[in-house]
Amino acid sequence: MFDALPFCGDRLAWTMWLPLPGQTWPGAALSFAAMWLAMMAAMMLPVLLPALWRHRLAAGPARQAWWMGQAGLAYLSVWALAGLAVYPLGAAWATAQLARPALMQATPLLGALALLAAGALQFSAWKARHLAGCRQAPRHGRDAGWRHGLRLGRHCAGSCAGPMAALLAFDMMDPAAMAAVTTAVMLERLAPDSLRAARGLGIAAIGGGLYLLARAVAPG
Repeated sequence: MFDALPFCGDRLAWTMWLPLPGQTWPGAALSFAAMWLAMMAAMMLPVLLPALWRHRLAAGPARQAWWMGQAGLAYLSVWALAGLAVYPLGAAWATAQLARPALMQATPLLGALALLAAGALQFSAWKARHLAGCRQAPRHGRDAGWRHGLRLGRHCAGSCAGPMAALLAFDMMDPAAMAAVTTAVMLERLAPDSLRAARGLGIAAIGGGLYLLARAVAPG
């Protein structure tokens, strides 16, 4: 099935979405979910740790470890559900490209459009609302632990929707692309003026998207 892919990097990327020889589709989905969760944990660690530290400070001495563990598990569960939602779309697109190799030629154009859309989303009310939710301090009582982790994960996933869509459109296995998204998320999440940082990153994304669009439309 993978013989149609001309480059090693392409073969590696396709193994994320399609079953390996002898593997079922449910097994492929579970493998993807495990890999996705490991990648998200690594990429979001720089912004998750400060949030968990604030959660620790809000908890009483007897509940610090318990609340932090609950919040971290709930946060990662949101990203796991996001991966399960993304997998059918990626698998369908990979299957379509293998069935019609001509579709592979559209990948650079789709990547440019995804980067433009991600840049535009940085200026939206959606982005501002979820980015503010990412920086919200935990509250005591029933909101602690699991509920705070779910809320933090939901806002983080919403805030990262644009960069993650661009990463998926290019190559989720590309270390340089992963590092770029991780750095962008960390900058906008930890900057004193997070909204200004997000908009600056949006301008950069739009500029990069226009450059890639020009190359896709008129290569060489």
